[in-house]
Amino acid sequence: MKKLLITGASGFLGWHLCQIAKQEWEVYSTYHTHFLEIPDVKISKVDLTDFQALKGLFNDIKPDAVIHTSAQSQPNYCQLHPQESYPINVTASGNIAGLCADNSLPFAFTSTDLVFDGLNPPYQETDKVTPVNIYGEQKVKAETSILKVYPQAAICRMPLMFGKETPTAKSFIQQFIQTLKAGKELSLFIDEFRTPVSANTAAKGLLLALENVNCIIHLGGKERISRYEFGEILVEALQLPSDKLKSCFQEDVKMAAPRPKDVSLDSSKAFGLGYQPLSVREELENL
Repeated sequence: MKKLLITGASGFLGWHLCQIAKQEWEVYSTYHTHFLEIPDVKISKVDLTDFQALKGLFNDIKPDAVIHTSAQSQPNYCQLHPQESYPINVTASGNIAGLCADNSLPFAFTSTDLVFDGLNPPYQETDKVTPVNIYGEQKVKAETSILKVYPQAAICRMPLMFGKETPTAKSFIQQFIQTLKAGKELSLFIDEFRTPVSANTAAKGLLLALENVNCIIHLGGKERISRYEFGEILVEALQLPSDKLKSCFQEDVKMAAPRPKDVSLDSSKAFGLGYQPLSVREELENL
């Protein structure tokens, strides 16, 4: 089996990716602060912002391909701590791409739908990037840095993702479920739209892109829905109490990072390659 290096096993997407990838690859992965073990995956503690440590990792593993999921992906944190998030979100991403370029390794990078301002959806890969928050800006800088050193990289713009809790990470639905089960009010935006997918579907998309894509590609779902509409489907699919589900507007909630209104992705290019997200309802019922 070929060796696949996945950065960020302790992250929500990274953990799910390891589960899917190990069926076809010999998987090696990294974590930084949150120790974990995954059966049949060899995991190392590595500071990816340390270039010498990064080079050592590549020399030790000699991977045949790399998927870089590790990031500081909380927009509010990045907005308040740009200097702390820059090294992992931008510098490390460019360095990993450079090491892959040196060895002509297939390389997939996880970017975000938040590279767009939300004013002209749905977004295609060729649309101009115009982020409204620092997390989006850092991902744009990472994309630029990667493509400069390795034009053959697969830049995968990821949508909002959900799925089951991992040993070291949660998706946004865990809090939703907990709030509703506790009989507390859950207010969700009716004016923020995304094209969500499950982490398992996203992982399959990344593996598809790793072997078939040498450019920017969108890995969104097939439905454009608001947070509130997502909540309605969640309540029905998991048979949760619905009386406390309320609607609100973005402007009703004060957050550190500005949020775009509609970053729906046009992922028809990926669909043409065989990327097949299920509906949100099907994904939630599978959980």
